[in-house]
Amino acid sequence: MTDRIGFVGIGHMGVPMTANLAAKGQPLTIYDVDVDRAKAHSEKIGAKAASSLAELGKASDIVVCMLPTGAIVRKVMETGLADALAPGSMVIDMSSSVPTGSRELHAYLAGKDIRFVDAPVSGAVPRATNATLAIMVGAENDTDFQRAEPVLLCMGDRIFRTGGIGTGHAMKALNNYTAAAGFAAASEALILGKKFGLDPETALEIMNVSTGRNFSTESTIGQNVLSGTFKSGFGLALLTKDVKIAAELSKELDANLPLVAQTIAWWERALEELGGEKDHTQAYEVWAKVAEGQ
Repeated sequence: MTDRIGFVGIGHMGVPMTANLAAKGQPLTIYDVDVDRAKAHSEKIGAKAASSLAELGKASDIVVCMLPTGAIVRKVMETGLADALAPGSMVIDMSSSVPTGSRELHAYLAGKDIRFVDAPVSGAVPRATNATLAIMVGAENDTDFQRAEPVLLCMGDRIFRTGGIGTGHAMKALNNYTAAAGFAAASEALILGKKFGLDPETALEIMNVSTGRNFSTESTIGQNVLSGTFKSGFGLALLTKDVKIAAELSKELDANLPLVAQTIAWWERALEELGGEKDHTQAYEVWAKVAEGQ
């Protein structure tokens, strides 16, 4: 029998992800704190809308969460959803959550005979739209992974089994930390080059055929920074949150690595000056001002 899917969180990512689930024929019920928005979206894609978390739980065998933080996912579970789910149900957390928090949520749900998988994504809105997200999956066993995989394949085309519970969320944070460090390093190089008299576009072109190239030099900086558009679709608050998860993981594991500590400090500086709603690429402007002594 096909699992009935519930989905919590109709934000920038949730909208295209649910559209793809519905398009693949999954029996889908949606819940969002904005009930009217959930109803309108469900009607548009041919799904159902729940007016409460309890209603969603009763209508679902597998619930997917795509929410801003793991703390919100935990709150959703504790305020009606977990109690409404039948024993043997499954929760898939696709949010960017703290890995240790995922393990704690797994234990909480296990006490109610509810399975848990963490499955965060990479690819942002464009790849959510065309169902080509990369998805990192932490699962307790093969059975749980195999149950979650068909649902995940409706939203992504690269599914990676990363290990046990929390490893998906750890990998997501580490990937985004690496991306954030790469963006910061490339930004600093262009800022320094400009101060010395180098043309930023020429410098970027050279990086992209040399060893300094990374995702940011090949895509983000040219399209969003040098163009002045700053519309990558990935918010500053979200990226900073992921880098902070990586930095906290370094502390928790007594690694105390210096680069991740400096990277989170640099991104938090941009967040403090710009606010979380700004696109993450605008951090470049903050760092450029620092270089000018402003």
